[in-house]
Amino acid sequence: MTNGISYLCQNMKYLRWLLFPFSLLYGLVVIIRNWCYDAGFFKSYKFTEPIISVGNLDVGGAGKSPMTEYLIRLLKDNYKLATLSRGYGRKTKGYLVAGEESRIKSRESREEIKHSPLSTATATATNFGDEPAQFKHKFPDITVAVCENRVEGIKNLLPDNDLVILDDAYQHRAVEPGLSILLFDYNHINEPHLLLPAGNMREPFSGRWRAQIIIVTKCPAQLTMDEQSALAQKIQPLPYQHLFFTSIAYQPLDDLEGRPAEINIDKETTVFLLTGIANARPLVQYLKGVTSDIVHHNYPDHHPFTLKNITKLAAEFTACASQKKVIVTTEKDAQRLEEPWFKSVQPADGKLPVFVVPIRVEFLSDGGDRFNQLIIDYVRKHTTYHSLH
Repeated sequence: MTNGISYLCQNMKYLRWLLFPFSLLYGLVVIIRNWCYDAGFFKSYKFTEPIISVGNLDVGGAGKSPMTEYLIRLLKDNYKLATLSRGYGRKTKGYLVAGEESRIKSRESREEIKHSPLSTATATATNFGDEPAQFKHKFPDITVAVCENRVEGIKNLLPDNDLVILDDAYQHRAVEPGLSILLFDYNHINEPHLLLPAGNMREPFSGRWRAQIIIVTKCPAQLTMDEQSALAQKIQPLPYQHLFFTSIAYQPLDDLEGRPAEINIDKETTVFLLTGIANARPLVQYLKGVTSDIVHHNYPDHHPFTLKNITKLAAEFTACASQKKVIVTTEKDAQRLEEPWFKSVQPADGKLPVFVVPIRVEFLSDGGDRFNQLIIDYVRKHTTYHSLH
């Protein structure tokens, strides 16, 4: 088995080099596009109100959603804020606000949403994508919106909100945010900076100059100052850029409704782990620190779980002879378990014990206070009034 994996990895390396000419072409297109925006040939809108962008240079999970949630927690009590995402994976189109006022049940209602700029729908992964649905479920008092056209989305949101947080918008050059936060995954920062499709970069590494704040995410909690200095040498932040380091802090388990779960995982527990995220390795490593008995059902990022997927999981869980067993998933994946068919796989003797492991961002080396002050100062400077004061 090990030899097979090594053979596959070696072939993948050769395939990447075969794709390298396409990366050169892709890179040329990206460079020309960025130059057109920088030179003013393509219009980039800048708003007087605070617009904060969270993004990364490569594809995959650098921790944009946890960072967006960190900003929400920091600002929501003093400002009326909104998040705006493209809504990756949703089956709707156009501008849509998360709410309970209407439910999408038919093709006709979907068409209505496409053409009404102020439509609302229930915050499900189908309507909004998994990450925006997660934001609304965790922070029901904020405005959560999706729109492919970020300029249109911001214009719709600003009359009723003090600021807008853009999730995964670093490459969306049609908007010039007042503050850009750029994330780098600690686990990938030393990899070659190859562009798509040979590599994982959306744009050249030099594109980092547009950010005012750079954060290396998913660092070991005990990352030393020498290791931080080595990473800073790798990134080479410009004089106006602030560099921070964060780690993942896993929280106690919740149920699917977001309520604290009265359950503990120990070495006697068999964990059936269900993930459809870009990088599940940190979560797997965390769980291995508690139990070695992990059955991982691993799917690609944003994978729309099907009845077949969940039926397989339920069958393996039911057949497991362990006296103590649970199903664990991530907050983002939990948003895609709200389909009606999920109820059809529940065993006759009760519900499947599915629990969610929340995560939070923790700044290293007392960087949290400095980061918080940067954000608060920016928002305060560009906000003429407080909606909540």
